[in-house]
Amino acid sequence: MCGRFTLTYEVERLAEELGVPLASLTGYKARYNIAPTDPHWVVRSLYEDREAVAAKWGLVNFWMTDRKQSFKNINARAETVQKSRAFREAFKQRRCVVPADGFFEWTGAKDARKPIWFHRPEGGLIYFAGLYESWKPTPDQRERTFTIITTEPNGLVAPIHDRMPVVLEEEAIDDWLYVGQEPAALSELLRPVRDDMLAATYVSTRVNSVKNDDPACLEPDQEPQQESLFKV
Repeated sequence: MCGRFTLTYEVERLAEELGVPLASLTGYKARYNIAPTDPHWVVRSLYEDREAVAAKWGLVNFWMTDRKQSFKNINARAETVQKSRAFREAFKQRRCVVPADGFFEWTGAKDARKPIWFHRPEGGLIYFAGLYESWKPTPDQRERTFTIITTEPNGLVAPIHDRMPVVLEEEAIDDWLYVGQEPAALSELLRPVRDDMLAATYVSTRVNSVKNDDPACLEPDQEPQQESLFKV
C-alpha cells in the first residue's frame, strides 16, 4: 500500500515541473509526512493543459453520505480498479496524477518500526497514478478527494512490502490523463516502476507519528546491517 508520502518542493519549482500555473498552487506548503485524510494537490487534464487542484487523500464517492470510507479508499488496487464500485467511474473519467518526491514503508518489529523513504536517486518528482471524485458533505459544500493506485512491488520494494504505488514515468503522464484513452492502454501503465528509478533511505523514526511534519523526518538513519535488503 501507500500510507504516507512527501512533497518537499518549493512552490515555484513545483509549478514549473508540473507544468501548471503558479496561482493554481495557492496555499501550497512543503510537506514531510503526508497522511491519509490530509489535504494535498492533484494534477488533472484541462482541455490541452494541466491543472493543479486541491483534494483530500481518501476517496469519497459522490453517492456517499459521509466520509467513513475515506481511510479505506486511500489506495485502489490496479488489479481491480476497473471493476470496483468505489473506483470504476473515476477510472473512466477522473484520472489524475498525485505529485510527490518520496513515500514511506516500514520494517522491523511492531514496537520498533524503522521507516524507509523511497525516492528518486537524484532527487526529483515522483508521479503517482491517482483517481479523484467530488462529493457534498453538506448540500451547499463540495469536497474533492483522491486515491493512489497500487500495484505489485518492484525489486527494491519487494523485501519490505507486497504493494507499492504506481509510479508513472514522465512520458506516460499525458497518456494517463487523456480522457479518451483506451482501457487496455491504461492498464499497461499500472505496473511496477523500474528498479533504478527509486532509491531507499532509512530515515528518522520521527516520521512514525503523523504529528511530525518537518525536515527532521527525512534525516538519514543509517542501518548498515540491513543494506542487503536493497541489493536488487
